Amino acid sequence: MKYLKVYLKNYTAASILAPLFKMLEATFDLLVPLVVARIINVGIANGDTGYILGCCGILILMALVGLACSFTAQYFAAKAAIGSTTGLRHLLFAHIQSLGFSEMDTIGTSTLITRMTSDLNQVQSGVNLFLRLFLRSPFIVFGSMVMAFTIDVQMALIFVVAIPVLSVIVFGIMRWTSPRYKKIQSRLDAVTGATRENLSGVRVIRAFGREKAQVEQFAAANDSLVDLQLHVGHISALMNPLTYVAVNLGVIAILYAGAWKVEGGILLSGGIVALVNYMNQILVELVKLANLIVSISRALASLGRVEQVLDTKTAMEFPKTTQETAGEDSGKEAVRFDHVGLTYAGAGAESLTDISFAARKGQTIGIIGGTGSGKSSLVNLIPRFYDATAGTVTLMGRPIGQWDRESLRDMVGVVMQKAQLFAGTIRSNLLWGNSDATEEELWVALRLAQAEDFVRAKSKGLDDPVEQGGRNLSGGQRQRLTIARALVKKPQILILDDSASALDYATDAALRKALRTLPDSVTVFIVSQRTSSLQHADQILVLDDGHLVGCGTHRQLLDSCGTYREIYESQFQKGDARQ
Repeated sequence: MKYLKVYLKNYTAASILAPLFKMLEATFDLLVPLVVARIINVGIANGDTGYILGCCGILILMALVGLACSFTAQYFAAKAAIGSTTGLRHLLFAHIQSLGFSEMDTIGTSTLITRMTSDLNQVQSGVNLFLRLFLRSPFIVFGSMVMAFTIDVQMALIFVVAIPVLSVIVFGIMRWTSPRYKKIQSRLDAVTGATRENLSGVRVIRAFGREKAQVEQFAAANDSLVDLQLHVGHISALMNPLTYVAVNLGVIAILYAGAWKVEGGILLSGGIVALVNYMNQILVELVKLANLIVSISRALASLGRVEQVLDTKTAMEFPKTTQETAGEDSGKEAVRFDHVGLTYAGAGAESLTDISFAARKGQTIGIIGGTGSGKSSLVNLIPRFYDATAGTVTLMGRPIGQWDRESLRDMVGVVMQKAQLFAGTIRSNLLWGNSDATEEELWVALRLAQAEDFVRAKSKGLDDPVEQGGRNLSGGQRQRLTIARALVKKPQILILDDSASALDYATDAALRKALRTLPDSVTVFIVSQRTSSLQHADQILVLDDGHLVGCGTHRQLLDSCGTYREIYESQFQKGDARQ
């Protein structure tokens, strides 16, 4: 509750007015049986039509005022519930954005989506119901018992017995079902995860003809959720018949005992009707209260899941500003790795082991190796997406931990292995690199990324729409636009993480030629599976199972590194190995 309270404080007045207006409405509800009793005892007994109409007018007036109170209470409750959970949703989203890659990997995407949507909706519904009913229902239950005592003390003792019996039934069922709602949310995570995985990988599923297997897998997760929901539902379904049995037994007791009192002239028939009405009101309110507690229990379980994410602190701390050191000189060195190791959270072994190299400003550094050799892991340490678990990474002569987040991200431009575009236009996607970039700068970046031709061919040019994920573009077009987006940023260090894999050899060669025209101060890291893409690099790093097994130029590695030579010869004729 610690996070929700912060936002509820902004709606203190609404949080107070909502239950107060509900209690005012409840007061009118408690007065209705007394007015009905007066109609029976006085108006009908004496045949006084005027008195009956006057009492009916009072009932209509009370109904209208009660309706107005109910609307007002609902308005303030909705205002407080929606407003507070909106703030909590913004806080959760901002916190997720602040988490490092390690935390995101550990928590998982599907559960974050569930907590941002389903869980927060549960919290919103719980707050709304709590503000409207948490005082009204107890007020009606105990108010009905008090009103019963004003009618007849002996008859009111039936209420003293009935209320605890009803409470045991209602709260006993609630106590059993409430913990299981948390399990339901966990199983909902599994369904969400299966849905997300299937929708994002639908092309792969169809390519391998795995539709039936995926349907069965989803059905298993969904059936597990449904089974638990039905199990809880079956127990919850006992509430209505059991409570109605208890209430009807109470009504029978009232009618039985009341008949003797009416016959003896001790109690009028209107009083019996009022007592029956109060008994029915107690039933309705206890069921409401039970449902409220169930809803609040679900909301608290969901709130706990949200707070679990909010309590997850990133292990990666950035200084607020990068401190300038007097006389500091980074020299000509852009990046240095000094005995660097990396172990991912929960991994059993290192992904990188004892990596050491230095990249000078303006150099092009190639990185090559087999699948799973640690190429992406290495370049992800440069923009500090992950922290090295051993050794030190130095940028521009300064330990990477001393750079503030904004300065570091401005200095490093990254093109991810998976080309990711966002819904909007080509222009809006390019401006992610630099929101102040001019149109000429955008076209220059597109020209360098070999994307100018196909963008100019679009009917709207830079303003041509891009669908979510760039699904209306080909793989090569998406890759070139992501490269252009990074170039718009004008970074000092440019990282291309296998970002030309969808390009043909001619376009790839043209791209490499264009990159050589970048300013001499720009250091370029190219991760590639093609030795042809790296032959002209100033330095090539060869990785094998997380170890740096070779470092040098293309010709040097052909002579000294068996792993590099094996990769090269698998792509070219063996006789061309030294060309």
